Amino acid sequence: MGAVPSTEAEREPLLAPSHAEANIQPVNSRVYGRRWLVLTLFSLLGLMQGMVWNFWGPIQNSAVHAFGFTKSDIAVLVLWGPVGFVPWLLFMWLLDKKGLRASLLLSAFLMLLGAALRSIPLTEQPLRRWMIHGGQFLNGLAGPTIMSAGPYLSTTWFAPDQRATATAVASLFSYLGGAASFVVGPMVVPAPNDTQAATTMAAAVSDSSIRDRIQLVMYAELTAIAVLFVAVLLYFPSRPPMPPSVAAASQRLSYRSSICRLLSNLRFLMIALAYAVPTGVIAGWAGVLDMVLTPAKVSQVDAGWIGFWSTVGGCVFGVAMARFADSIRGMLKLILVLMLAGASLSSTWFTLTCLSRVTHLPSTAAILYTSCILVGIFINSSVPIFFELFIETVYPVPEGITCGVVTFLGNLVTGLLLFFLTFYSTELSWLNWCLTGSCLFSLVLILFFRESYDRLYLDVFVSV
Repeated sequence: MGAVPSTEAEREPLLAPSHAEANIQPVNSRVYGRRWLVLTLFSLLGLMQGMVWNFWGPIQNSAVHAFGFTKSDIAVLVLWGPVGFVPWLLFMWLLDKKGLRASLLLSAFLMLLGAALRSIPLTEQPLRRWMIHGGQFLNGLAGPTIMSAGPYLSTTWFAPDQRATATAVASLFSYLGGAASFVVGPMVVPAPNDTQAATTMAAAVSDSSIRDRIQLVMYAELTAIAVLFVAVLLYFPSRPPMPPSVAAASQRLSYRSSICRLLSNLRFLMIALAYAVPTGVIAGWAGVLDMVLTPAKVSQVDAGWIGFWSTVGGCVFGVAMARFADSIRGMLKLILVLMLAGASLSSTWFTLTCLSRVTHLPSTAAILYTSCILVGIFINSSVPIFFELFIETVYPVPEGITCGVVTFLGNLVTGLLLFFLTFYSTELSWLNWCLTGSCLFSLVLILFFRESYDRLYLDVFVSV
């Protein structure tokens, strides 16, 4: 399928095989049962990072009443996630030089500090808002490692026939955290009473109750993050005693050489854009989904459930497709084409449904639910497949650096989208068109992309 393998020097493992061992099972590779504990701790940290990041969007109406936030403030609170990717080069250097344990400990500490900072119950609202913004920013700084190191973990700990599945679990749990916030927030935090018949006293009591409920959720998230930080501190090795595959033991390019290789590889830049544009747009779109669906007369709770099922569906479908990719190798491009075609159709359906006054298409709750959920399923489930294709394309560039670059680009797109949203937040139909256009743009790029499987070649044909 147009495969262009790397040179023999790039595929040479650290331990060169002898001719007699060329066709036997490697004796110096082994998988350990503790890999599941490592994956669980990493995934749960991703879950909490996603929950904290998407905390304010699903309860934006309540936050406006409780803390005096504006719609622009809500957009900025979501924007701190992408802003946290500004020093991504530093975090990728740390991952490359010091390993996964040091990187994850730093990220977990930043999450703990951010959760504690925003949970301080100050009475002065202006200062309290600044503390909340600071906490969201610190949580965003954990994003480069949490969202980029999943493929690095899967290669380091898992056998080739489990790598895509482990990548899917590690990378999609942060999305699952964002989905959980769509449910936890609206279910625990009451919606404000905006009826004109409400008295000033009733409104004051309602705002106080909203603040108490928001404080309760923030305390619960702080506790969960503290427990995970202690668990990672007690046990989270960077790598197993023996590598699980030939690729895990092979030589990799240096940090500087990797960055230069990635930025000069047109095929990588092509597929990186195909990933960054739709995933970046849907991240910003989902973060303000309540605002997007408000003109369609969708309540805060219903918008939360739509966001929840679209993300959860994407996570479940993504793990299933990753498992399929593990069993039938060399089909990553075809899987992506099918996913992006589905995303393009469903996003077009959703956008036209929201413009029912112009298109005269039926606009019911069932249609909005179905089209919106399908968008999330197709785009979110493509993330681990993209990650695996990135690594195959640019091998022997280290997994952490490769995925760090593409997640930075995705968050750059999200940041630009939310930046414009702070200025154009009154009418949001343009946001739906951005989502549709991003899916079509990505589909075109993938159709013209030439795939290659250099890492897979190493694991199948070379023995340690």
